[in-house]
Amino acid sequence: MDLRMPTAIELVGVPVGDHTADAILARPEGTGRWPGVLVWMDAFGLRPRLEEMAARIATEGYVVLVPNLYHRKGRAPVTPQRDLTTDEGRSAAFRELGPLMRSLTAEVVEHDAAAYLNALLARDDVRGPIGTVGYCMGGRFAVRAAATRPDDVAAVGSFHAGGLATDDEDSPHLLLPRVRAEVYVAHADHDRSMTRGQQERFGQALAEAGLVHTAELYQGAPHGFTMSDTAMYDAAATERHWAALLPLLERTLKG
Repeated sequence: MDLRMPTAIELVGVPVGDHTADAILARPEGTGRWPGVLVWMDAFGLRPRLEEMAARIATEGYVVLVPNLYHRKGRAPVTPQRDLTTDEGRSAAFRELGPLMRSLTAEVVEHDAAAYLNALLARDDVRGPIGTVGYCMGGRFAVRAAATRPDDVAAVGSFHAGGLATDDEDSPHLLLPRVRAEVYVAHADHDRSMTRGQQERFGQALAEAGLVHTAELYQGAPHGFTMSDTAMYDAAATERHWAALLPLLERTLKG
């Protein structure tokens, strides 16, 4: 029997400093209070695929917020749309998005994370704690959000993220001692942005921080494997991601 809840989806505005970020909001239909989940987008921004993923989480009984991280450049979409199902279109999109991706510094992400979490927690239909879930570059941001607000974030899910354990002074793995959430990390097998050395460093940092965690390598899966609108989509790996993410949210946010 399918116990998933009917959901409502809308575009909302989230106050961030002196302006507003557009965002996807998915929630169960009807009256009630549910845990909140903050989803951090991949580089390609707000689009139907992220709306589908937000709705899937919401059907399990969560209020899901997916902000446009490029909101300082305008409402989504902020760049010309490409055919991401081809390698050529995906590469061209990355070239166009480079300056926007680089604009999301650690300082900017931490500032915005506070605004997104505040917006969720201020809603009448949301109860804490919050889960943060990130895809590709969003995986780094999910970790940073949990470190910024450890008392509010009880779950972190990071999927096919790169750069989690670099030599930079603001590398996400250095934030783990500040995190109190349970952490699940899925590394893509074929991912030049998250080498085996980085994977080992991140796993060691998780253990040293004393966090409840799982870090897994998805054999054969490419970077970006959950995104069905891109050339990197891997259906089996995506289903594995759901099988890990949904129980993580259940035990940490509803337990």
